[in-house]
Amino acid sequence: MDTINLLTMVLMIVLVIMVILLITLGIVFAYSKINKKEENENKPTGEENKNSKTKKFKDYRVGSVLNFMEFDTVVDNMISQKDGKRYVMVVECQGINYDLMSEAEKNGVEDGFVQFLNTLRHPVQIYTQTRTVNLDNSIQTYKEKIKEIEMALEKQEMQYKQMQRSETYTEEQLNKAYFELTKQRNLYEYGKDIIYSTERMSLNKNVLNKKYYVVVPYYVEELGENQFDKQEQRNLAFSELYTRAQSIIRTLAVCGINAKVMDSNELVELLYVAYNRDEAEVYGLEKALKAGYDELYSTAPDVVDKQMRLLNEQIEQEALELATTKVNEARSEKQKALEEKKENKRDLIAELAQLIIEENTQIIGKDIAEEAINKIDTNEEGGTENVKEKAKRTRKAKTA
Repeated sequence: MDTINLLTMVLMIVLVIMVILLITLGIVFAYSKINKKEENENKPTGEENKNSKTKKFKDYRVGSVLNFMEFDTVVDNMISQKDGKRYVMVVECQGINYDLMSEAEKNGVEDGFVQFLNTLRHPVQIYTQTRTVNLDNSIQTYKEKIKEIEMALEKQEMQYKQMQRSETYTEEQLNKAYFELTKQRNLYEYGKDIIYSTERMSLNKNVLNKKYYVVVPYYVEELGENQFDKQEQRNLAFSELYTRAQSIIRTLAVCGINAKVMDSNELVELLYVAYNRDEAEVYGLEKALKAGYDELYSTAPDVVDKQMRLLNEQIEQEALELATTKVNEARSEKQKALEEKKENKRDLIAELAQLIIEENTQIIGKDIAEEAINKIDTNEEGGTENVKEKAKRTRKAKTA
């Protein structure tokens, strides 16, 4: 029992000591906060702070990179902000395969980047934007090219068929034409496969692309007290920003990074993707502009222009149909004349033989000539019709 009472007293003493220590620490902490607050209040401000010789460091403030997205307008390859008091120019950088480089190449890139940081004399911001790869423009370009190839293929097929029907070309020429036709057909099939593969790839939303940007700001207040108007301030801001951007491009080139200053259209696309990340994957900037989303109202084409365009298309279609019909008619008439000539081949031969005999009557003799003509008449149609009469009737039929 005495042991239990002794342990209880020891525990009570320990608890009291811990409470006293906590209270002491709280008092010390509160006293230090009060002293620090008094020191801050007694610090020199304004001119006293500027003239202080003890301040030997420069104060850098880190701003949000998203501030450059708050814009008034995009003009002269710059983003205008705060009613023309701040301008921003953006340098687009092309990424490099750092992980695939050798140690020496990596060291070179790192040294170049250190040099880039050391040469900075103005604030910059680095912005990275991840985009889903949009292949719609590539697919549309492929389809236009394939349409041209298809038209050329149809033209070559028509020419090859005409060469076969004309029977005036040698076998070597026909083989050469067939070889060119086969090449064009293979090119057309290959283009169709490319479009099919590209369209399937565009369905994969996991194909991402990262773009890297260096944002260079400029404040009009850097001009100091000036009497310039808005246009002059913009021109001066452009000159200064362009100089800074070119300096960045040159120093980044040491790292093997290719960079360029973004133009106004590229800046608009950058802001459009930043503000419409989900919509930009489905409906890009180019489609939005073509749809007239930047206009206050939409207008339809003029009715007369539409009718004129439809009439031109109708004339072209009917002219093509008429040309095809007449070509077929001319071809059929020529074929028909050839068949008639084949049917009248014996009559024409007999007629020509009779004329040859008549022209040479004096040489072969009159009696022999008459007997030969009678034999020709007898051989043709069983001797029931004269060759001359048949030939005359044939010529009349052709004339009719």
